[in-house]
Amino acid sequence: MGGAKAQYDCVKALSETDFTEDLKVIDVPTLVMHGDDDQIVPIADSALLSAKLLKKGTLKVFEKFPHGMCTTHAEVINAELLRFFRS
Repeated sequence: MGGAKAQYDCVKALSETDFTEDLKVIDVPTLVMHGDDDQIVPIADSALLSAKLLKKGTLKVFEKFPHGMCTTHAEVINAELLRFFRS
């Protein structure tokens, strides 16, 4: 939850900021998770590119999961996070 202006500003900033160079210098194991049914942030324009730019990126795509997958599928996401942290 949040104010409409704050949410608008957040989406505007994220959609207009190029994080390419930032991602290229991250050199720790990084898990990129994305639902392939995300209607807010298209997977092709975000997770697929991010995982390629990260030196030690791991991509995990969840079939039919929405943008809010951390809430709607918390048990699956939390289990995946634990697997990654333990590896």
